[in-house]
Amino acid sequence: MATDWLLSQNERMKEQGIFNWTLPAWVVSLEDEAPDGTTTVRTVNVCPSAGVCAKHCYALGSDSGYIRFPAARARHQRNLRMVLDTPLLWKERMAAELRHPRYQPDPQEGKSGHIRIHDAGDFYDDAYTLMWLEIMRGAPKGLTFYAYTKEVSRFRRLVEPNPPANFEYVFSRGGKEDKLIDPTRDRDADVFLTLDDLKAAGYSSQAASDLLAVHGPPRVGMTVNRHRKGMTASFGELQRQQDAEAAARRERQQAKARTSR
Repeated sequence: MATDWLLSQNERMKEQGIFNWTLPAWVVSLEDEAPDGTTTVRTVNVCPSAGVCAKHCYALGSDSGYIRFPAARARHQRNLRMVLDTPLLWKERMAAELRHPRYQPDPQEGKSGHIRIHDAGDFYDDAYTLMWLEIMRGAPKGLTFYAYTKEVSRFRRLVEPNPPANFEYVFSRGGKEDKLIDPTRDRDADVFLTLDDLKAAGYSSQAASDLLAVHGPPRVGMTVNRHRKGMTASFGELQRQQDAEAAARRERQQAKARTSR
């Protein structure tokens, strides 16, 4: 097998024996060169349900390795091009790579057998989501896939009716579909300014292991790893404020329309 792996590990994931698949974050511009030398640009929203999180996303910050290091940025864009332009080839290649021994759980070697789908990007459309579900169902025994996602309605339609047995997920707050998250039955994650804020909101920290997002208490939180300008509360709270302001604006506009008739 080629050593140009699709799955990778950052330092934290490596310590926990987790492998990761990633895409670029949020709205991405891809330059395509035609045979005649002309260049066109296509814009892809890889996080269509992103809300306030887009403003404070760690993957989009100027100090993010995903932005600072051209090799990392190129790798993420390569991944996106593969799933956009050659989806069946990507699916076949991913399925084949997952059969490699390096992904099998081995506690003595520090391998947990967990694959995280996206540390940036999301399940941006139905076809891409369905391909991942097929990959999971055909994956070798012993592998567990997990993901944070803001695509709540998409998961309600495509995943919840028949989830793969080896797939765990958590809804991540700070998105346009936060209001669809049901805390009485859904796992959910939020990002906080401090550990004290996290605990006060009734969340449990996943600092000890990223796997706590799906194997720990149902409400899992993390703290920001750097100061984010303008972030005055958790992603979830900021999204609630934004949604309330938008609802108030709509009400004012509707009231104005009614009085002008």
